[in-house]
Amino acid sequence: MEEFEVSASSRKTKQVYISTVISIALVLLMIGLLGLMLVHARNLSNYVKENIVLNIIVSDGAKEVDVLSLQKQIDTHPYVLHTQYVSKEIAAQNLQKDLGEDFLQFLGYNPLLSTIDVYMKAEHANNESIQAFSNQLTKNPLVKEVIYQKSLIDMVNQNIRIIGLVILAFAAVLLIIAVALINNTIRLAIYSQRFLIKSMQLVGATRGFIRRPFLGYGILHGFLGGLIAVILLLLTLYLAQQQIPELIVLRNWFEFGAVFAAVVIIGILISGLSTYFAVSKYLRLKIYNLYR
Repeated sequence: MEEFEVSASSRKTKQVYISTVISIALVLLMIGLLGLMLVHARNLSNYVKENIVLNIIVSDGAKEVDVLSLQKQIDTHPYVLHTQYVSKEIAAQNLQKDLGEDFLQFLGYNPLLSTIDVYMKAEHANNESIQAFSNQLTKNPLVKEVIYQKSLIDMVNQNIRIIGLVILAFAAVLLIIAVALINNTIRLAIYSQRFLIKSMQLVGATRGFIRRPFLGYGILHGFLGGLIAVILLLLTLYLAQQQIPELIVLRNWFEFGAVFAAVVIIGILISGLSTYFAVSKYLRLKIYNLYR
């Protein structure tokens, strides 16, 4: 009879631990998904900014050697990601493809000018930096004009700023909810062990001795919950990229790894701290209050 009671108690404890780990994993999965959303949103904003083009119109009659030299100088500028030289011949071919007809034959000459297409680094893709950069370029006699869409750049930066603030606010709320959910899960798990905690205390065990195994299990549960969440996040990334292949341009495994590590660390910290406070509560509790 005694062996049956011990077996039943052990089975119940294992069930509590398993449900605790699963609950922690599901909450950490939500945090991880939000973290991946933040990473993708940041990478998407950088991708959009880095594909904003500045067209440097080269003066008519400029020698190609001088233009290529100018392009190399622009490439070394700290604001510039990369450049592309488009000669007037290539510009004419591109326009012919867009129009679907040979406008050169109609006009009898090529009215287009050579250009250098400049792609800015994401952190400098704003009107202030671009205006300063443009002012430097226009001082060069080879540069006839610098064309870019100020309104588009303003709109992109403003929308990205608003979306970023909304996501950060949502992340803060979700983190608070996650801490509360994990804390309540741990408290319920420790509640089922309250009589064991008090029994150990009554036979003379110190508080540190009693806390130690519970903290060990709490940290282990947080770690296991984090690992399960990471596995689910990897599966989610795989399925998402299968359904939306374009997401590959936003993939950054270093940042994804940082999110995965943060998920595991958050799981360990929250689970460990919640366990510590829950056990301390029952260590301070009077015996007659255990039944309430």
